[in-house]
Amino acid sequence: MNIFDEIIERHNTESYKWDFFNDPADTIPMPVADMDFRAPEPVLQALREVTEHGVMGYSIVPEELGEVLQKRLENLYGWKTEKDWFVWIPGLVPALTATCKAIGEATDAIITPIPVYHPFHLAPKWVGKTLQTFPMKLENNRWTFDFEALEANITENTKLFMLCNPHNPAGTVFTKAELERLADICAKHNIVICSDEIHCDLILDETKPHIPIAGLSQTAADLTITLMAPSKTFNIAGLGFSVAIISNPELRSQFEAAKMGFFPPLSRYSIKAALAAYRDSKEWHDALLKYLKINHDLLIERINALPGLTMYPHEATYLAWIQSDYPDILEKLLAHGVRVIDGSTFMGKGFFRLNFACPKSVLEEAISRIEKAIIG
Repeated sequence: MNIFDEIIERHNTESYKWDFFNDPADTIPMPVADMDFRAPEPVLQALREVTEHGVMGYSIVPEELGEVLQKRLENLYGWKTEKDWFVWIPGLVPALTATCKAIGEATDAIITPIPVYHPFHLAPKWVGKTLQTFPMKLENNRWTFDFEALEANITENTKLFMLCNPHNPAGTVFTKAELERLADICAKHNIVICSDEIHCDLILDETKPHIPIAGLSQTAADLTITLMAPSKTFNIAGLGFSVAIISNPELRSQFEAAKMGFFPPLSRYSIKAALAAYRDSKEWHDALLKYLKINHDLLIERINALPGLTMYPHEATYLAWIQSDYPDILEKLLAHGVRVIDGSTFMGKGFFRLNFACPKSVLEEAISRIEKAIIG
């Protein structure tokens, strides 16, 4: 049996995905972005060792983790970094918020394309900044930037661009040409880029490599705060470990000042898990990507055979972005035992997002329920 075929009982485990909504016990929850797979064995072993040691004191990040991350970024993306660029943080969403606080003044604006992961359009408001948005557009069955709309919406108060690459929820891996054009526009208008690249290791289309925007050029590096984490890739989101990679010393100082006093120190659990994930879990990761691609292909074939639903191919992530002609689609699906998340959460009305990072048998059952909800 494939290791990802194992069905792990998650009810009554304080799981946000499985316990928060209080749905009937046989409901398949597919809204929250964590996977129903056991973490890699090297990660689990690292956690056991911390527990067996028994002391849960404050921790520091070891030099080895910085070295492992450096090698990983260079090997996977050709991006050469320095260890002093790394700012270790306990979560990516708090880092988004800290970046929104760090860049610009209270009267300034932050721009992001929509639809997008909802903290992108919530975080500016959390720190009293103005939110600006512009729509993405569909080209050749792929969601990308509408650059004309971007430039039309930039004002003199626009100080920060919030980028999600690979994109959540649209599943796009932006090309070098797209990222270069974006970097040129931001440089022209003196706009800092906050690049959330948390899904960078979840590439489903092997012909579409992930490109860190900060690795494009010195100009792009100087205006970019890059956010990464092992949490989505290795299913350890609940442990709270991320990193901000900032080569520009001034930007790094601004980010450090914005987070001061708000972020707790990283736990030894999160540090050891991150190290084991990045250093020792390649075999598991390779197998995961193959499994997710099988699930993606199954889902897109069956969804596009249904009237009123459309799913375009995803280049990355395990989060399907599905267009629906049914205004009551969430209620239809929930009545048949499938919970998804409304696209309006991401400023994407007329869509819903579905997490397919689950055992194939569970996905097949969910798809069958969706088919019954649509065609009876």
